[in-house]
Amino acid sequence: MQISDAGIALIKQFEGCELKAYQDAAGVWTIGYGWTQLVDGKKIREDMTITQRTAERLLRCGVVQYEQGVNKLLKVGVTQGQYDALVSFAYNLGVRALGTSTLLKKLNDGDTQGAAEEFMKWTKVGGMQLAGLFMRRTAERALFLS
Repeated sequence: MQISDAGIALIKQFEGCELKAYQDAAGVWTIGYGWTQLVDGKKIREDMTITQRTAERLLRCGVVQYEQGVNKLLKVGVTQGQYDALVSFAYNLGVRALGTSTLLKKLNDGDTQGAAEEFMKWTKVGGMQLAGLFMRRTAERALFLS
C-alpha cells in the first residue's frame, strides 16, 4: 500500500512546515514537515534553511521509508484510512515505536477497536501531555476508524 493524499494532508497539518531549522518538543533539530533526518547528506543544524520545494521533496521521498516499514509490520489487511493513520503515526514516532507498540499487536491480532484506542496512549513527551500530540492522535484515530 501507499499513503493517500488524505494521509499526506494529515501529516502536513500536524507537522506544519518550517523552512528554518528548529528544535522540536523533544529537543531534536527539525526542518520542513517535521523532518529530522539528513537533508541532502547533511545533518540538520541550527542555521539550516531550505526551500518549500525541498520541504515537499523531503516529505514525499521520506514518507516512503515509513510506508515500507508499515507494510512490513502489518500481518492483516487494512483499509486506506487505517494505513494512512499508521504511516502518520510512524512518521511522527518512528517505525520502531509502531513495531513495538500494543497498537500494532492488537491490530495484527484482529482487534481493530482495541488498536484504535491505543493511539491515545501516545500523547506525551517527557511525561507531559502535549496538546498538539493529543490533537494529532485524535485525528489519526478518527482516520483509522473511518
